[in-house]
Amino acid sequence: MSRDDVLLTFFKSLADANRLRIIGLLAHRPHTVGELAEVIELKAPTISHHLSKLSAAGLVTATVQGHYHLYALDTDALELRARTLLSSDELRELAPSADAIDPIDPIDPIDPYDRKVLNTFLDADGRMTAHPMKRKKFEVLLRHALRTYFIDEGPWSEMQINERIKPMTDDVASIRRGFIDHGLMTRDVRGAEYRRR
Repeated sequence: MSRDDVLLTFFKSLADANRLRIIGLLAHRPHTVGELAEVIELKAPTISHHLSKLSAAGLVTATVQGHYHLYALDTDALELRARTLLSSDELRELAPSADAIDPIDPIDPIDPYDRKVLNTFLDADGRMTAHPMKRKKFEVLLRHALRTYFIDEGPWSEMQINERIKPMTDDVASIRRGFIDHGLMTRDVRGAEYRRR
């Protein structure tokens, strides 16, 4: 991952009020998804989505405790990342060209075609408003779902796949099948585990 990608992931992970609240709670002690959902008053899949963003930025770690994942703030990583990324030398080297920044979302450079498709088929909350008829457009949504909700390595059960996709659409089956049909995921012969390709 390039320095720019690391910067984008770090800043984007913090650019959300609910993620900042999660960090605040984890700074006190580790929590499960259920505990965070109860305190912040969000649904568990939404909390999982936020945690995946924080994990991708290297700010949150997870350990298995019984049947649950326990999430903790990696304070050492947070302090190190902040010192490194926010140093004056690093900031002076950023200066991207104007066409490298997406005018719709300045912290999320993306292919213009993909951005247009996402703007057409997703609302302001990131939920699908319609199902694209064209395969190429549907693939854009599938790639978006994959990079948004499946940052970690997996594998995932069908129930976990459904839970993660739920913030994007109630029609979780079409997205889940799309991952397989479009070669973005594999499913074992028993259909019990899904993995990224």
